[in-house]
Amino acid sequence: MRDRVRDAVRAYSAQPIDLEGRRDAAVLLLLHEVDGEEHILLQVRTSTVQHHRGEISFPGGRRDSTDATLLDTALRETHEEIGVPPSMVEVFGMLDDTETRVSNYRVRPFVGAVAPGFDAFLHAEREVSALLRVPLTYLLDPASHVWKAVEQDGATVAMPAYQFGEHVIWGATARVLAQLLGLLEGAAVEVVRE
Repeated sequence: MRDRVRDAVRAYSAQPIDLEGRRDAAVLLLLHEVDGEEHILLQVRTSTVQHHRGEISFPGGRRDSTDATLLDTALRETHEEIGVPPSMVEVFGMLDDTETRVSNYRVRPFVGAVAPGFDAFLHAEREVSALLRVPLTYLLDPASHVWKAVEQDGATVAMPAYQFGEHVIWGATARVLAQLLGLLEGAAVEVVRE
């Protein structure tokens, strides 16, 4: 499965979007093999962070002035948030930029994998309350796809999401996942803006 993800991402030409007054951020969609099966690492954000409290996200965050590139941002934040050093990550490439409505970020998603054998995960207790390992095959199963009701501009709208146990993965994280899964399925996925 890792080779399939690597090949799909490397063959894809990611579409950037303009900043247009947004702040820059980057995330890392990271594969991790557990018992011979590829999982995607996600994190449950704490209730003390400024934005997206209690939500499910990829490791990542806002670009720092010391980051030469957005890839540097994704790798630095991944190390800070879940303890994976950049030297233990193979980066395959990137997916389309997406945006967050509430926190006003342009998010650049990178895709990669943790080196085989690495399992010294930590999590930054101020930002991350738990680390989730979601099997990639589970996310590819249509049974994991749900809809989440979200308040937007005074109305309730249904947004595509993924259910994993008690957790609902939605918003920008779900859009990035949907794009990767679409690439793996060989079909173009229309990205719904939050």
